[in-house]
Amino acid sequence: MLEFEGDWRYDSPGAVEREVVWGCRELIDKISGQGRRQATLEHFKSYFARAVGTTSYVSSDEGWASTDLDSLMEAASVNAPMFIEAFYDACEELGNSSPGMKMPGVGRINRVLTDAGSGFQIDPPRLVATRVHVPIKVPEEAPSLEAQAEKLIHDALNASETALSRGDGRQAVQEVLWLLETVSTAFRSEKILDGSIHGRYFNKIIGELRRRGEGHQRQILQWMMSLHGYLSSPTGGGVRHGVDLNDKRELGIDEARLYCNLIRSYLTFLIAEHERLQR
Repeated sequence: MLEFEGDWRYDSPGAVEREVVWGCRELIDKISGQGRRQATLEHFKSYFARAVGTTSYVSSDEGWASTDLDSLMEAASVNAPMFIEAFYDACEELGNSSPGMKMPGVGRINRVLTDAGSGFQIDPPRLVATRVHVPIKVPEEAPSLEAQAEKLIHDALNASETALSRGDGRQAVQEVLWLLETVSTAFRSEKILDGSIHGRYFNKIIGELRRRGEGHQRQILQWMMSLHGYLSSPTGGGVRHGVDLNDKRELGIDEARLYCNLIRSYLTFLIAEHERLQR
């Protein structure tokens, strides 16, 4: 077993990149060419099943063993450290039990992790995190919002995390930016500031809140409007109203993660502010 943060075994720090899954599967296919293919696939199945917390059963034939392995690898991919550990441990055990088979070395596995930008490297016996995305927690059960908002929050946050895990930063930011705009409409309630918030769009609603706020609230709401405006602009983030083709500005995955966490922090603030004003 690799050594890494114990909490990651229960709360994933993020999914592994698709390129890591594909890279590891390619290595497994090369390993299986050195012996009985189904037996090798069954061996790796057992380790990825363990990472998921389930049991692996022997497949009826080689074709099903390959399909079942793909399914288990997909299930394990939601937790990057557990996925990497499963592949590494499976290689180590197979190399020890079948010395005639050549396993990929740590350097080769690390190349897969590096090329995919996974943010992890193996330094036996440790798994070293070079970049870990731990999203800021947003309350999914928002007590002062409408009940239907809980599903909207849950679905949008999950969609954003899924987009980040596959390297689609623009889609990830779009999901949480849309959620920020959606949550802001809750302030048009008659229970908030005597129903005096009448704006229908994000900037109008937040602008009205800012004029009625004071101190820290005013500054935070101003930052929120500035971030929304930048990300919406074609010459800024370009995730809301398209991009300026003459600007050629790309949104990198690291910038996308930062924007997602900033927006998540503003979502948390808005939900808390809604509850405060409603009281």
